[in-house]
Amino acid sequence: MSKSPATLPVTSFADSHVHLASTAFTDEVDAVIDRARAAGARALVCIGESPEAAGRARAIAARFPGLVHHTCGLHPHDAAQWDPAVHPEAIREAVRLGAVAVGECGLDYHYDHAPREVQRRTLDAQLALAAELDRPIVLHTREAEDDTRDMLRAAASAGVRGVLHCFTGSASLARAGLDAGWFLSFSGIITFRNWHDESLLALVPDDRLLVESDAPYLAPIPNRGKRNEPAWVPHTIRRLAAARATTAEALAALTLHNTRRFFRLPAE
Repeated sequence: MSKSPATLPVTSFADSHVHLASTAFTDEVDAVIDRARAAGARALVCIGESPEAAGRARAIAARFPGLVHHTCGLHPHDAAQWDPAVHPEAIREAVRLGAVAVGECGLDYHYDHAPREVQRRTLDAQLALAAELDRPIVLHTREAEDDTRDMLRAAASAGVRGVLHCFTGSASLARAGLDAGWFLSFSGIITFRNWHDESLLALVPDDRLLVESDAPYLAPIPNRGKRNEPAWVPHTIRRLAAARATTAEALAALTLHNTRRFFRLPAE
């Protein structure tokens, strides 16, 4: 008896955005990574959304060379903490030590933990660093579509590559990102029962598509409500594959290749 698409195995995949440095994983990082590797993970991009998190992310990557990679930036929730005398040098040093991207950074007008103008200035500074350091940007955007479109146009002019991570925006914003040469990444949100935008899942070209856990957040169905982890990315892959009329294994291989290409990761 053949298996249903929902249960077909995924032998190799990437998690393009995971917060392994989060305190949610304290004392369990090795076990979480072991489960991810057993599930088929071949590349995990550990996000450093602050200098402190970036330091922890770098330490984790050092323990799992070739599997875990790290980034460094400042999240929009903390944009008011940006110090021009401290943060640019922290990001430069992280890149010198192997960070594969600048971020997570961006704009969040839902929570407004920092004034919007401050968020924009902090993002502009990190875009400039990405251009200087020749690293891609990992962008968080929520309820900030107009300013994000402006940023995308500026980034395209400066030759900055990036990814709109955990994408839940409009088709218009998706097209703006694609026009700028950026990638889009989908998370476990697309497995939720209130997700209905099938056309968006099919809109992104094969060569601009990424998947992620965003763990410890946004666990996919059937694990919604639990602490998320990268071993569950295959649930998102199966959902996305069904929307794109392909197999989970093919989509997993495609997004693994794209993750390595986008972040310039070495082959396994």
